[in-house]
Amino acid sequence: MKFGVALVPDDFKELAIRAKLAEDLGFDYIGVPDSQSLWPELYVSLSVIANATSRVHLGPTVTNPLTRHPAVAASAIASINQLSEGRAFLGIGSGDSAILNLGLRPAKLAELHEYLQALRTLLTGQPFDYKGKSIHVKWANSPVPLIMSAEGPKTLALAGGIADAVIVHSGLTKDVLADTIRLIRDGERAAGRPEGSAKVWAFAKCNIADRHDDAIDEIKMALAASGHHAFRFTLEGKHVPEELQEAVKVLQGEYEPSEHEQLGETRNAALSDELGLTDFLADRFAVAGTPDECLEKVRIIRDAGVDNLLILAISSQTNDLIRRFGEQVIARL
Repeated sequence: MKFGVALVPDDFKELAIRAKLAEDLGFDYIGVPDSQSLWPELYVSLSVIANATSRVHLGPTVTNPLTRHPAVAASAIASINQLSEGRAFLGIGSGDSAILNLGLRPAKLAELHEYLQALRTLLTGQPFDYKGKSIHVKWANSPVPLIMSAEGPKTLALAGGIADAVIVHSGLTKDVLADTIRLIRDGERAAGRPEGSAKVWAFAKCNIADRHDDAIDEIKMALAASGHHAFRFTLEGKHVPEELQEAVKVLQGEYEPSEHEQLGETRNAALSDELGLTDFLADRFAVAGTPDECLEKVRIIRDAGVDNLLILAISSQTNDLIRRFGEQVIARL
């Protein structure tokens, strides 16, 4: 199993240091979230990472069809691929904080499907009829891997049928991962693709501390973000215990997009405790706790058949988190 880390680009000098640190510690991928209302520009950030590293693959984790027209996204990622000498990938999802902070609604499945088809064609330099208009990126010749983010059953099946890899944020428990991978394989078969055509990337909120509770306490806002995103639209097929379903529905209404993934005493950080969801969300979506606890969780994820584990590194001591994960988890595996 390979490893990736998603870095929030809050400071470009620090971003370069963290990217080089992650590469040196054995990470294979570095992602950057696309959320213009909360953090600096995605593709500037990826340029910083490309110039600071020589081996890791890099790309958005993830962008969306609403704020990035496919021709704009194709041109941008082709530029990053050229700058990084072929190390780019393009992560795509239906939209979360980037679109919610603009008052927009996430893209529908049909829109996602067309968007990926457009990108795959545009990245070869060929034109594509997108929403009734012919578009092109004539200079591009960069068929970079398309990585689709998915949680629900229909989205997972679509991703299996069209993407090069699927970032799954449906959950990290053994049963949920087994069902998630089954849905991706069903999508591959329905599209006539060989099994394993779509690699499986698991996305985890992460923190390591000497005490379990200290690791969890700092990332409660990230746990709430996971529950808000993964369980939106419907709970059908998402393995939420009946006794927690009402609390999860309240989380959907109470979550504050303007505070998305922000450290500190925010409204989002308080929600998981208020609703009695902290333990459930931590078990479902996080690799967090002591080094030994994190190692045990990573082994479960690996043994489930995951190809790449992508952790989100948001912490008051982000560099220390990256270092501890590299030395106390990746190295021990």
